[in-house]
Amino acid sequence: MTLREKVGQLNQRMYGWDAYRRRPDGEFELTRALYDETDRFEGLGALYGLLRADAWSGVDHATGAGAEAGPLLADLVQRHVLERSRLGIPALFVEEVPHGLMALDGTVLPVNLAVGATWDPDLYERAASHAAAELRARGGHLALVSALDIARDPRWGRTEECFGEDPYLAARLTEALVRGMQGELAGVDGEFAPDKAPVVLKHFAGQGATVGGRNSAESELGPRELHEIHLPAARAGVRAGAAAVMAAYNEVDGLPCSANGSLLNGLLRDRWGFRGLVMADGLAVDRLARITGDKVSAGALALDSGIDLSLWDAGFTHLEEAVERGLVKESVVDAAVSRVLALKFRLGLFERPCPATELPSAETGRSLSTALARSAVTLLHNRAGALPVDPARVSRIAVLGPHSATTAHQLGDYTAPQRPGTGTGVLAALRELALPGTEIRHAQGCALTGDDLSGIPEAVAAAAASDLAVLVLGGSSARTPDTEFDANGAARAVVSEMTCGEGVDLADLRLGRAQHALLDAVTATGTPTVVVLIQGRPHAVPEAAGHTAALLTAWYPGPWGGEAIAEILLGHTAPTGRLPVSVPRSAAQLPVYYNHKDTEYGTYVDEDAEPLYSFGHGLTYTSFEYGVPNIRPGGGSCEVEVTNTGGRAGRSVVQLYVRRVRTSVWPRTLELRGFQAVELAPGERRTVVFALGEEQLAQVGGDLATVVLPGSVEIRVAESAREALDSVPAVLDL
Repeated sequence: MTLREKVGQLNQRMYGWDAYRRRPDGEFELTRALYDETDRFEGLGALYGLLRADAWSGVDHATGAGAEAGPLLADLVQRHVLERSRLGIPALFVEEVPHGLMALDGTVLPVNLAVGATWDPDLYERAASHAAAELRARGGHLALVSALDIARDPRWGRTEECFGEDPYLAARLTEALVRGMQGELAGVDGEFAPDKAPVVLKHFAGQGATVGGRNSAESELGPRELHEIHLPAARAGVRAGAAAVMAAYNEVDGLPCSANGSLLNGLLRDRWGFRGLVMADGLAVDRLARITGDKVSAGALALDSGIDLSLWDAGFTHLEEAVERGLVKESVVDAAVSRVLALKFRLGLFERPCPATELPSAETGRSLSTALARSAVTLLHNRAGALPVDPARVSRIAVLGPHSATTAHQLGDYTAPQRPGTGTGVLAALRELALPGTEIRHAQGCALTGDDLSGIPEAVAAAAASDLAVLVLGGSSARTPDTEFDANGAARAVVSEMTCGEGVDLADLRLGRAQHALLDAVTATGTPTVVVLIQGRPHAVPEAAGHTAALLTAWYPGPWGGEAIAEILLGHTAPTGRLPVSVPRSAAQLPVYYNHKDTEYGTYVDEDAEPLYSFGHGLTYTSFEYGVPNIRPGGGSCEVEVTNTGGRAGRSVVQLYVRRVRTSVWPRTLELRGFQAVELAPGERRTVVFALGEEQLAQVGGDLATVVLPGSVEIRVAESAREALDSVPAVLDL
């Protein structure tokens, strides 16, 4: 290969939607922009977002490729790339798959924060497998999936993309993601099955800890915090065989991740043995010009630091010049090119550049999305058994609030436009599932944002005339055409109802004024009120905890989330979700994550320092009793008896925590080190067994503490981090 051809393999310069145009007759034609791009390097290394559709790209059902047309479009582009390549090298088609394939007619899954609330890696693995099959059937190759960010500050608009605040939970779900999307491979070099997709895990590393919860800001992390909290999910994904990672935007200790050779080469490749691809985040390479002085040297710095493939940058287009100027060695270019080509070989693109696979069942996708949504709904409180709805006492239900009758706000960020009629809102689902004769009234009451209170009297009248009010409140990450975007797709000037998502960071975690006024007015009627929160971050709504009969959070549950919520309200299924993040009382408390250092710090004078609801919390329609954990002789396992003490079958998520005492390292209060779900009938008792290997007992940050430290640990088993602190521990001497 010539140096020019090599550099071309490392560039992912185009927005994929600029590569084609849909004619009035419905057929696709390639654009001059694509011809120019492939002529520039005699081929194309990778193309981002050929199938992407959203308000930023401007692609919708009139201009883009649906499920049936997607493979035809991918085939058209790939054949053009092969014709332009002297050596016949195919392009990688890279797509966003944050919670399902971000393409027209792609199955939308609940967002990652909702997945975290399921505490169910097996279910998520099946959903990830379906998403991979959709991607490959549509002609895509490489899946970009958020998995590595740990939610430490809920003001951050991308909190919805995190599995939660805990590294252990995130690691288990990251493993499930990799297994589901990539399948069982013959080692790290095995070829991908036609319905499996290599995963780019993002973002590496520490992006969830940016200062002030502001997107792309610096992260003030010491080595131990980085290793204990922000690297375990990445290491788990690498061990599971992840094909690629994406370097994060943020700085760690003053150095941008895309220029951090000690992170990408020293740790990821040398110490962890990662042999896959490292991709830059959008325009991150060009941002390095602020350090280097120009984009040529910025590209050289990123390549030398471990970046293999750029994203929309100009810096990598000048790598030929950078080599000629001595800024980077051609051998470094060769190493990066070999990793790009290796992935293309593993995908079988040289033998089958335009593979045709069958589209997976849309009904299967809907079923998996609904199952995740159902498992994610978390019951936070339920006074006097207000739920499930008792038909003997409730025959009139008022369904109120800005989220009550829409599906748009259930979808989360990074979602393609949906066809009319896709999905089910809470109102429609309750009307469908409630017993015949149940009278259901509806009033929106207020908009999601703004100060218009004119609709509240109608909502109050509906609540006052009902036996139960279901008030659906929250936020939204729904992008609209009037949203202004940065060059990397992040929201810049929000003029819609978008209150969450990339670029939408908040200083205050309270809902808007109108929503709080609606909550106060409805609860003042005296009608028992159930609040359901549709949200991409844990909003601070202490009033909902203090003045309502029941409170649930469904996160962003996807298109069919309304169906899942209605099933739980009516008792068709019981809630099984558990909090993947702690819920603050106010933004002034932050941070409130459970696994802080045990420094015996005090509370605030003006407010409680404890969260409103702790990590791991979640109620169901029965009750469970835990025995004292019993460590087996030899310390290799821990047993605990769990009993269903209620009158109804239910699912308990048994959580094992380790609390370090008498060690040479300053302890954290608690560390989640295992969890198991158990289904029990009323009165049934079962013994749950946890292995206590090195993974459970060593520090989370295995790179800094690869062996069990001397001293003792307390083994605590409970249903939440808060309850674990109050439980009776078993002590294991190490």
